[in-house]
Amino acid sequence: MDFLTQINLVEILSSFIVLFVIIDVTGSIPIFLSLKSSEKNIKAGQACLIALLMFVGFFYAGDWLLDLFSIDVASFAVAGSFVIFILALEMVLGFDIIKYDSQGSNVSIVPVAFPLLAGPGALTALLSLRADYSVINIMIGLVLNLTIAYIVIRFVGKIEKWLGKDIIFILRKFFGVILLALAVKLFASNLSIVIEQLTINK
Repeated sequence: MDFLTQINLVEILSSFIVLFVIIDVTGSIPIFLSLKSSEKNIKAGQACLIALLMFVGFFYAGDWLLDLFSIDVASFAVAGSFVIFILALEMVLGFDIIKYDSQGSNVSIVPVAFPLLAGPGALTALLSLRADYSVINIMIGLVLNLTIAYIVIRFVGKIEKWLGKDIIFILRKFFGVILLALAVKLFASNLSIVIEQLTINK
């Protein structure tokens, strides 16, 4: 029951926001609509479950990979902050770095589960968050995100009509700016740790 004492609403909210703006499920609505219009069947439950398995697998296997290359979590968090920063710039400035290919027999896995939900940026951010937040809070934030993703994918047509393209555009820009600030915070909070470790090693 010790993990229950580690539950922190601030950490849950912070983890949720970081993953929400990087996964950017609302920004992917046009892609979901395009897949549906081309008669591709998106299984929301399957896509979110596979994405969850990928996130959890990378979350724990990531430590093994870091140990393999002798990299500490703080250093990885600093590197991850650069990735998050670039993704935020992509959202704010409106240019695409990664082009998604919708070809394939099961679009619920590719490109929906990967890379739209569990993309490189989101996987990197998830592991980077371990430097500042408790595992339980990160996982709660992740599950909340995938719950929202399920709802969006399941009712994507109705959501687009309800929000409108202009609102989706504004939300993407707004959360992009927030993500920029979070990336700077993640960089600043872990850079001092890295410098301290390098000084001690000397």
